[in-house]
Amino acid sequence: MNQPIDKIFTLTDIDEITDLISSYLKKPVVIENEQFSLLAYSSFYIEQFDNANQQTIFSKRWPISILEKFMDEGIVEKLKTETKPFRVKEIKDIGLNQRVVLSLKHKNKILGFIWIQEVNDLLTDDELQFLSNVSFHIGKLLYKKLQEKRKKDEEKDLFFKKIIQDSYQSENQIKWEAANKNIIIANFSVIVVFTIGQNDEVIFDELTETVRLFANALKNPTHLFCDQLKIIVVMGSNSDHSEQLSESANELTNTVLSQFKTQPIYAGIGRPYTSIQKINQSYKDALEVINAAKFLRSTQQIFEYKKLGVFRYLETISRQNDQMNYRNEELLILQRKDQESQTDLVNTLEVYLFNNCRLKQTSDQLYIHINTLKYRIKQITELTGLDLDDFNLKCQLYIDLQLMKKGQ
Repeated sequence: MNQPIDKIFTLTDIDEITDLISSYLKKPVVIENEQFSLLAYSSFYIEQFDNANQQTIFSKRWPISILEKFMDEGIVEKLKTETKPFRVKEIKDIGLNQRVVLSLKHKNKILGFIWIQEVNDLLTDDELQFLSNVSFHIGKLLYKKLQEKRKKDEEKDLFFKKIIQDSYQSENQIKWEAANKNIIIANFSVIVVFTIGQNDEVIFDELTETVRLFANALKNPTHLFCDQLKIIVVMGSNSDHSEQLSESANELTNTVLSQFKTQPIYAGIGRPYTSIQKINQSYKDALEVINAAKFLRSTQQIFEYKKLGVFRYLETISRQNDQMNYRNEELLILQRKDQESQTDLVNTLEVYLFNNCRLKQTSDQLYIHINTLKYRIKQITELTGLDLDDFNLKCQLYIDLQLMKKGQ
């Protein structure tokens, strides 16, 4: 037992250590950093890697689908608290065979994880103890790597902060500093911003960690930094089209918000730009989306600036309405009817307008029969006299509905 441990304690190369552990245990071994990015995998028994491991090796990180599953199953949370090796049962729908996992720590900080597939037979108690013993040495090595990475990240933080603060005089100045700091500039860049609805450091730290995990799982290169209570993700793409970048930004946003269903979390996605100097504008775009969401007290409505549409103007319209003491009388009629008869006419009208007056989409979203929807529309027009074929009127109604909801 002592011989492989003594040998490992003399090594500083993670790949060599991984191969030695795999050779001793006669099982596939993977070592990852604290963000589930691949650091090393054993060259022995590589043919025994399961589908989940193959995806990790191919993409150099856990895909979002696997990371979500780990979070849902409580595995990520257990990795933060468990001090000893523990088993993760087989999860067929993500192609994961049973394995043992252990957090790699140094100075009470989690620096990474070591995963061992239990192919054919289980690890013995002596082998589990062996893993615990070598984990401290690996943790020390990862700590040194983290310190080096942190210095580089601090330089990148300052670089991107200066861009969003519009501190550079020209794009050439930005490119010169990027080259000087070995920062790669993508063909397209977009800013995604997350923030919390209340000043709570615990929730903010949890949100930051979650955003960091899922941003790291994306195929696109990302850099994350915090500014006061805002988490700013700079996402890049080297393709010639910005559509894929927008898809990744939406995937990140939806995945993160799905983890915070009970807390008020706001997110905004700016427009993608080819000019690195325009990251500042993408940041402003994202903030405008968040400001609109906060005004409407809605955390899950529209995330992308390019889809913000009329929501950009609601706060201005609201102030004008207050000055003129304006209220939409037709909507008040429907609201009173809902209160008196337990109908759902206001919500039906909103969904109907949102779906551009398409009956099938509206009935599907409301989970009602299309004939029920037609009856409700008839009720609405009879009670109010509204002409729902009038485009300008429909626009006005939709705006007034949003402001009515905010006032409730």
